[in-house]
Amino acid sequence: MNPPPNITDPLVLFMPSGKRGHFPVGTPVLDAARQLGVYVESVCGGRATCGRCQIEVQEGNFAKHKIVSSNDHISPKGPKEERYERVRGLPEGRRLSCSATVQGDLVVDVPQDTVINAQVVRKAAVDRHIDRNPAVQLCFVEVEQPDMHKPLGDLDRLKLVLEKDWGWKDLAIAPHLIPEVQGILRKGNWGVTAAVHRDSPSSQPCIIGLWPDLKNEAYGIACDIGSTTIAMHLVSLLSGRIVASSGTSNPQIRFGEDLMSRVSYVMMNPDGREAMTKAVREAVNSLIGKVCEEGGVDRHDILDAVFVANPIMHHLFLGIDPTELGQAPFALAVSGATHYWAHDIDIELNRGGRVYLLPCIAGHVGADAAAAALSEGPYRQDKMMLLVDVGTNAEIILGNRERVVAASSPTGPAFEGAEISSGQRAAPGAIERVRIDPETLEPKFRIIGVDKWSDEEGFEEDAKATGVTGICGSAIIEVVAEMYLSGVISEDGVIDGALAARSPRIFQNGRTFSYLLRDGEPRISVTQNDIRAIQLAKAALYAGIKLLMEKQGVETVDMIRFAGAFGTFIDPKYAMVLGLIPDCDLTEVKAVGNAAGTGALMALLNRDHRREIEKEVGRIEKIETALEPHFQQLFIDAMAMPNKVDPFPKLSEQVKLPPRKVLSDEASGGDGAPRRRSREDRAARRRG
Repeated sequence: MNPPPNITDPLVLFMPSGKRGHFPVGTPVLDAARQLGVYVESVCGGRATCGRCQIEVQEGNFAKHKIVSSNDHISPKGPKEERYERVRGLPEGRRLSCSATVQGDLVVDVPQDTVINAQVVRKAAVDRHIDRNPAVQLCFVEVEQPDMHKPLGDLDRLKLVLEKDWGWKDLAIAPHLIPEVQGILRKGNWGVTAAVHRDSPSSQPCIIGLWPDLKNEAYGIACDIGSTTIAMHLVSLLSGRIVASSGTSNPQIRFGEDLMSRVSYVMMNPDGREAMTKAVREAVNSLIGKVCEEGGVDRHDILDAVFVANPIMHHLFLGIDPTELGQAPFALAVSGATHYWAHDIDIELNRGGRVYLLPCIAGHVGADAAAAALSEGPYRQDKMMLLVDVGTNAEIILGNRERVVAASSPTGPAFEGAEISSGQRAAPGAIERVRIDPETLEPKFRIIGVDKWSDEEGFEEDAKATGVTGICGSAIIEVVAEMYLSGVISEDGVIDGALAARSPRIFQNGRTFSYLLRDGEPRISVTQNDIRAIQLAKAALYAGIKLLMEKQGVETVDMIRFAGAFGTFIDPKYAMVLGLIPDCDLTEVKAVGNAAGTGALMALLNRDHRREIEKEVGRIEKIETALEPHFQQLFIDAMAMPNKVDPFPKLSEQVKLPPRKVLSDEASGGDGAPRRRSREDRAARRRG
């Protein structure tokens, strides 16, 4: 037990964590860090051979912290540190915290880029600081050689020195390592590096890897298995650096575009589950090979892996039949966090590699939603945060530190380009931005891969390489919103056929009218059925959000976070004009990228985050929209743009919304769909 701190002892402040404490003169800086819970990596156990524990002393008067810090307040380099600098090299200003001792007040910076034999960082995937406390620790030890007078076995002596030098008690060992221990010890001349895995304080620590001599690097992967794509980060567990990031298509698409079609495939084909499980695992293994090649890493140096996925992908990845998720009450086989040996589920890592899957929230709100919640932390906010991940099945989380509720909403694939006549996935040549002149009704657009707008000189020349191929998700939202703002469509989504006399852009298409976005090859237009598909998708999402707002007893939200690849490219203003999201200060609407992947990364680099989300998932209340009688009315109101009944005062401050113009489908030529009348109209007819 450590004695209570003496306030006359030097004060040491660690950055960027901000943790501080008083320590006696002569305390190794590494020991001070560990006592404060600051993660500073060390593999060699203070022998000044691994170089992992590098720190920098900040010099100056830090008035805010009442500290005057100086290099004079840290011990000069000793023989061990000088030897390391001579043999391995030490960047200017860096010290080894295992050798340097506290001599006075210090501000110590723990560099986040410390990597020995560093790999090149190819992609910076996440721009945030994550405190490191991984489930895997590398420990170098020197094991006592066998002695005829001490008949203890080699493995037992290894465990003893790991307890003596590193404090590991009651160690287990991966069974595959037991036959290899003696050979590894002798190859390393009794000096070995053990990888010890411990997921939680209550779990038994286990030796999962063993190497002769000093092993100076270990890696992990964070992976988000989506229904359309699989995204992966390869990370150094010791430094926290993202070495490589990549993605690939989910090969299960060939079994069905959406989740329910994949469940149907399992139900109708005896070997359907096995085929889809094999396909996704092969894709994951291929992606591991890809990031390892990109980062120059041996896949057998990967010791830990964290996966997130929606419930159906989660079950198929683990080899669980997802049939129960295809029908009420949408029962999960397992909802809590799960732990596996990687080789047990055919994931090709180190033989002792471990796999952790975050918990699922409910039947259609999965581990990916839990990871997004971990990343953005609505439960850490005082304000009311709305977190939306838009996909074929939108996942919605709304709350603050008092209460969090969640729901899923079947938006369908319209926002990804499916069900839209000229729709496509985001790719070079796809239209991604649209503007319509409200006077002339003439459009201009931008395509992926070309910086110019279509009305700028040189656009056609620049676009020759890819062509103009279709409309992707972000442009689908913008074109419908712009058609509404320019009066081409009414608030009920009906294309105004009367405008055909004013502009050739409005043309009759069978019994309805369409809007011509590009007159070329291919000819790209927006049809009445396209508008309907978008209305149905956005109404499903907004009704789900509104239902959660009612459950929370709030009329407005304070902040909105769009997660997922789709959300990254949405213009918040147009999403609000369309009525995809509720009224909110536009400065508080932000895209957060692949929040699920970030949450997986957080759980990989810090096991405390695993405990955090396991606890919070238990507090999140799942609302089943199908069981809510009010959902249908919310859905009907949400078909209008932005909404039939909800005001949008903050949006109105930024955008001039058109006067209300309600057209019957007959005014557009009629599309065979039943006319949707207002509640006032229905009431008047009942009175009549």
